[in-house]
Amino acid sequence: MATIEDFQKLDIRVGKVLEVTDFPEARKPAYKLKIDFGPEIGIKQSSVQIVALYKKEDLVGKLVLGVVNFPVRKIGAFESEVLTLGVPDNEGNVILIRPDIEAAVVGGKLF
Repeated sequence: MATIEDFQKLDIRVGKVLEVTDFPEARKPAYKLKIDFGPEIGIKQSSVQIVALYKKEDLVGKLVLGVVNFPVRKIGAFESEVLTLGVPDNEGNVILIRPDIEAAVVGGKLF
């Protein structure tokens, strides 16, 4: 069983999507995101398999949640620096976890 101390080891922050590009080299359809996590964390990149439910142009400016203290994960030549969080729908497509109010602070920590 996980403890509150285990949970507190995760650094989950609010980020704002700045840029979305295709990731044709990925094995499964994916996008590359540039996400601003505020002045403390900065701009990070992430690979996300969300093409089934999201259009690139609809993602720019959206707030997302991401784990910012995992090690970098290499996906081919791309380095994914954060884990952008999501949950599955009935078909296994990823639905992003997002603050429900746009006033959430960029860089704000989940607690």
